[in-house]
Parts: sequence; structure tokens; C-alpha cells
Amino acid sequence: MLHSFALNQRKWKYTELSTLKQQRLIVVQTFDFTTLTAVCSDIRAHWLPARIEQVYQRNSYTIAIALRTLKQRDWLEISWHPQAARLHVGDPPPRTPDTFTFSQQLLHQLSGLALVGLETIAPWERAIDLQFARRPGESALYHLYVEIMGKYSNVILTDATNTIITVARQVNQQKSSVRPILTGQVYETPPSLTSAIPSLSESQERWQERVSLVPGAIKRQLLKTYRGISPSLIQSMLLLSDVDPETSTDTLKPEDWQRLFHHWQEWLQKLESRKFEPAWTAEGYTVLGWGALQPARDIQELLNRYYADQSNQQTFSQLRHQLSQKLNNILEKSRLKAANFEQRLQQSEQADEYRQKADLLMAHLHEWQVGMKEITIPDFETGEPVKITLEPDKNAVQNAQNLYKQHQKLKRARTAVEPLLAEVNAEIDYLEQVEAAISQIENYTTAEDLQALEEIREELIQQRYLEDSEYRRRSSTEAANTNFYHYRTPSGFEVLIGRNNRQNDQLTFRVANDYDLWFHAQEIPGSHVLLRLEPGTVPEEADLQYVANLTAYFSRGRQSDQVPVVYTQPKYVYKPKGAKPGIAIYKQERIIWGQPQSFSPES
Repeated sequence: MLHSFALNQRKWKYTELSTLKQQRLIVVQTFDFTTLTAVCSDIRAHWLPARIEQVYQRNSYTIAIALRTLKQRDWLEISWHPQAARLHVGDPPPRTPDTFTFSQQLLHQLSGLALVGLETIAPWERAIDLQFARRPGESALYHLYVEIMGKYSNVILTDATNTIITVARQVNQQKSSVRPILTGQVYETPPSLTSAIPSLSESQERWQERVSLVPGAIKRQLLKTYRGISPSLIQSMLLLSDVDPETSTDTLKPEDWQRLFHHWQEWLQKLESRKFEPAWTAEGYTVLGWGALQPARDIQELLNRYYADQSNQQTFSQLRHQLSQKLNNILEKSRLKAANFEQRLQQSEQADEYRQKADLLMAHLHEWQVGMKEITIPDFETGEPVKITLEPDKNAVQNAQNLYKQHQKLKRARTAVEPLLAEVNAEIDYLEQVEAAISQIENYTTAEDLQALEEIREELIQQRYLEDSEYRRRSSTEAANTNFYHYRTPSGFEVLIGRNNRQNDQLTFRVANDYDLWFHAQEIPGSHVLLRLEPGTVPEEADLQYVANLTAYFSRGRQSDQVPVVYTQPKYVYKPKGAKPGIAIYKQERIIWGQPQSFSPES
């Protein structure tokens, strides 16, 4: 007999994992003046001059420009994201089509030209001028101004006369009366900052006097007093100086001021000499070597990895919340629909009762009297009295005909409702399977986590639960995903676990061979699990138990002490015709009790 792991799964008692956990606040390290200086210095050394071959816009805030030099070809990534504006050499863009206008305008103007210069617009400002000409040594035909200024960040293309040709973010008079940025206007540099400019020639006495002029926390006073510094830079500087960031300037000891000024000058010396030390820190990254935990190969790789990871984390958090919300809404409606169908089925169970009363009435026509509102007649089999409600303005035959009509109506309703209930129950089974997959991907750890969520989103688009207008479909030629979870049993056998329905189907119907064993939590939404075995190998009892524990853990029964797990050979697992992704039926199964609490993902 065939069994479906989705059958009657709603009857299983388990502690449901919340799919709407509070989203983790992601704080992105500021791309500060020091970092910009280090990046620009590296670009000047290795990527100037460079031919412009392509411009691709990754999203609403980021473009990538293909640079080819005599030695290499790389992509210069420029972002004006409010929380993560930046400039660095990054990864090649995906193969999906670019549908943004801004990148097409940039490509139209810059294609075939050379990037010949990279200059700061004003001292100690996070705004640079990328200069493009036909060949090195000639005057610039176009300028691409990159302004890294938090929520006011922008990218602006002008011609040689500084007339704006196109802009990433138009700023009209309503948004800013001080500095509107519109095509056709002359580009104006950002308003100058009023704070002091750091200088190596400045004495400690003068520096200390500036910082402590108005008493306050040292970290805030440094930020207010000087240009070119950022919260992360100050945090590192104060940590090296062994000074509490909240310490008031009027309580700092002379030795504290001396240590702090020493590191202040060390920072300025590195800026002047352009000797940077890119490295990973406990909080993020550094280009000064301060607080380094692990050195980076180069500054471009460091920044690319850091900001790509931060962007993925933010996208992961937003996407998981959106998918969970959407699924909750759809499931709620589907369950209400199922409850309505079940209620109608319960009502249709009264169909035989109406027929029985009609038969009784027809058999006792002689007992009917004009004007009767009810009649009591003994049951054919039991002899028990049966009370029948009558319409007084109709005779006995007419009342019996009405009862027969009710019988037929309810009978037709049952025939119509039963397939509808089966359909909506199958839909609920599928949606709960998707919900379980999302609940297993709790936090962002690697790019595979985000990819697994994106596959779920794509699946819901294909199943018409989501509109695809907001999303870009993956290329149809993209290779099938194989980012399964990987584990090893006590005997060293490999275990593969699907992270979503797409991976479940691939694991079960493409990867599995006749020697493997297929596992799934019995009648509970969860992942397909595959124990890989070589010909002639037999798993130990400990191996089977380990895989059962894994299977229980990667199911909706994760919070239970014990979960029934079925396992069988892959050749006994089938996909019903027309079934949705992730749905399978099986036979020849055995049952083993999995203990999800005994498994830890870190083990």
C-alpha cells in the first residue's frame, strides 16, 4: 500500500516553529574617508588606465563597470545605497538581463572610452571624480562623480563642461532647495563641511584644545570636531588607546590624551604614506591593521566580501520575512476554505436522513391530515418514533417530494465538495511543506542560505502564489542547484539533505541511486534526506539512528522528543502525476524513531 508523507499531517501534534521571528538589526560598517582613500590608491596603482567594456546595474543602488587593462579584466562596483554606499572592485554581475535605464545611459556614453583619472573633489570629502577620455593623456570627455554621503549618496555623469547627462538619483527642488541635482543642470560640488581638517603638523596641545572645547563624550567630540573620521575609526582608535568611548573630555587623564594623540598621528601618517593594512576584525574590517584578526589578501577582496555578505544578510532577512508573511496569509485562507468545505460535507451527511423521512411519509400517507405541521411515524427497522416536520399548506405527497429534493441536493453537494476539499487539503499539505523549509533556514550564514530562499521564492512564483513582476527570474540555462546540507554518519557515510522543495526533488529523483537509502519524517512536513551508500556496504544501526535524528531535526517535528521517520530505497519513492514540488509517495518503508533533540547543527 502506498503512503503519502503529507497524509493527515495536520493531525500530528507538534510544537510549531515561528516563521515570523523578530528580524535581526544589521549594522553595516561605514565606508569612510580612510577606506575610500585606500581603495582609490589601489585602483590608481592597478587599474589606471583601463578600457570601459560594459556597464551593468545589479539593483536599484549598484552598478558594475567592466575595466580592462593590459594585465586584467575586473568589475568596478559603485553603490549609492543609503546604508552601504561604496566603491571597490567586485565580482562579475549575474547573467540575467539588465533592465535599468541608468546603466544603459552610462554604457551609451562611456563604452570604448578609457578610465584615465580618479581624483577627490575636495580635501577630506567622500566624493571622487572618475575621469573618462578616448585615451590616456587626453582631456576628459566625461566625469562620473561618486558621492558617498549616507542617505544623500549619489552617482552623477557629466560632460566635459560639467553639465549633468544622467544621475542615479534625481534631486528636485522639493527634495532639496539647497542643491538640486537634475539632468541638464551644471554639476555643483557638495557643500563644504565646517569641521576642522586633520593635520600631521598640528600639535597635541592645539588638537586637544579643539576636541575638548565643549565638554562631552570623547567619541562624539572627535566626530564633531574633525573631518574624515567615522564611528568605526574612532572606536578602533579609542580601543587601542584604552579609552572608554563614553568618557567625558574633561575627565580624560594626560596619559589618555597622549596615547590617543599618538594613534591619531599614526592614522594620519598611514593616510599620507598610503601604507594600508587590510584585515578582518571582530566587528567588520580595517584598512589600517588595527584590531586585525585575520589579514586580507588585498583591500578590494576584503571590501567585496564584506559588503556582499552584508547585502546578502539584509536581503535574506527581508526575503524570509516576506515569504513567511505571504505563506501565513495564503495558509490562513486555505484553512478557512477547508473548514467551510468540511462543514458543507457534514451537512450533506443528512442526505440519507431526508430520504428516510420521505420514504416513511410515503408509506404512511393515510395518517396525514390537512393542516398538520409535523407527524411522528415509527422507523421501519427499529420501530423508534421519527418526527417529521411538514409544511401545513402542502399535502403529504408534496411534503415527501420536498424531502426527496433535499436528499438529492445534499447528495449532489457531497459529490461536488469532496474533490474540492481534497484539492484544498493537498494545497495546504504543499504550503506547509514550503513553510517548513523556510523555518529550517533560520539565519544567514553563507550565500547558500540566501540562494535556498531565492529558490523557494522562484518556486512560489512558478506555482502562481507570488507575482513575478518584482523579481528577476533565474536564467533557464542556470545549472541545477546542489547546495544540499552535508553531514557524515559515525561510520563516515555521506548524508545529503534538501533545503527546499526544488532541492528535495533533485535529491530524490536525480541524485539518489539504487544503493542509497531515502529518509523522511512520517506524515510531517520536512526535508528529503539521502544516506549515500556504495555497492555492498551496509550501514550500522548507529548510522541509521544518526540519519533518523537528522531527518527529525530537519522537519516540523524538530521541537519534539521523538519523531517517527520512514526510510526506504529510492526506487520505491515516486512522484504522483501533476504533484507539486517536494511531494512524493513511497512504499516498502521501515520506521525508526528519530530524536531531533540529540542532534546539533554544529556537531
